Amino acid sequence: MSRKLIIQKYGGSSVANVERIQNVAKRVAGYKKNSHNLVVVVSALGDTTDELIELASKINTEPSEREMDMLLSTGEQISVALLAMALHKLGIEAISFTGAQVGIVTDSSHTRARIIKINADRIRDELKKGRVVIVAGFQGVTLTQDITTLGRGGSDLTAVALAKELKADECEIYTDVEGIYTTDPRIEPKAKKIDAITYDEMLEMASLGAQVMQARSIEVAKKFDVPIHVRSSFSPNCGTMIIKEVKRMEDVVVSGVTLNKNEAKITICNVPDRPGIAAKLFKGLSSSGINVDMIVQNVSHLRSTDISFTVSKAEFPKALRITRKAAKAIGAGDVLDDQDIARVSVVGVGMKTHSGVAAKMFDALAKDKINIEMISTSDISISCIIQKKFAEAAVKTLHSKFGLAK
Repeated sequence: MSRKLIIQKYGGSSVANVERIQNVAKRVAGYKKNSHNLVVVVSALGDTTDELIELASKINTEPSEREMDMLLSTGEQISVALLAMALHKLGIEAISFTGAQVGIVTDSSHTRARIIKINADRIRDELKKGRVVIVAGFQGVTLTQDITTLGRGGSDLTAVALAKELKADECEIYTDVEGIYTTDPRIEPKAKKIDAITYDEMLEMASLGAQVMQARSIEVAKKFDVPIHVRSSFSPNCGTMIIKEVKRMEDVVVSGVTLNKNEAKITICNVPDRPGIAAKLFKGLSSSGINVDMIVQNVSHLRSTDISFTVSKAEFPKALRITRKAAKAIGAGDVLDDQDIARVSVVGVGMKTHSGVAAKMFDALAKDKINIEMISTSDISISCIIQKKFAEAAVKTLHSKFGLAK
């Protein structure tokens, strides 16, 4: 058997407790006994990251982003050490490292840092010694030695970046489901596993709420053509391949439905309708590193207009504070907010060459009496903001309407 270099990433659910860590160790040991070289990227145990965020919020509702990175990076350090210990018990030589120790250098954008470079010499040295190298996902270090994190789901990015840097033969992402599904099977039991999906579709699904993989990791995989195998840590079955191109029948228009409940809407009323006003409103958000998603501006008839936009719930308190200040500065009216919204989207590369997808989506939601508050489109997706209480019903309706259970 040829000696392969395999990058594996195990998510928090895969290492949630002692038994699951031991199961991961057995799987890794199996690969090692087949003479493969292995780099294993591990997330924090179970809900550790959420628990640390909650702990921080009890101390300070708006903690320093630098200190949040110091705090959150500890979760992965626990899991890599425990996995190394589990492998040692199985007689497998293994060594664990933090992101900083394996040379993952990032910019200084705390809580959402971007990787600048990776100096993987230390990993290569340990692989030559025959060891399994275990790397803490989700983290890096700046040139000034400050610890950074790569954003939620950042362990995926760690794995894909290492696969590219080390020219790995395979990059496997292990999670608690058997691959990518046409929608969340916890919402719609009729969801089907997709055998193969394009980078573009997966990127769109990830950015629109599918939680199986981080969107930034797909961007890197697409840029450097790193094939990814998403599979379950609880099953030996093949999962979903994320690759450049997928051969499909002509009639496959929509490949998936996604749902995102982690957004909030901000509306600025009575905004003066003159050039430069929108720029002034969004400049503060941009300079604070807040990512604005959907933006809708009403048609102006009386020299003033309403502007609505969405942001992630994590950035919502900060965004609301900045928006209120900006609205006051330009002489706008009230600033309203709504945290009880959800984004439901349909995704598929086939939409590029088929008309009527939007009408079909709107018709399905209308028949279920689900009101659409905002709409955005791309070449391969259509998204609607709706009230959160209708979220699951909307997913089931659209999944059925586009025949994804077949």
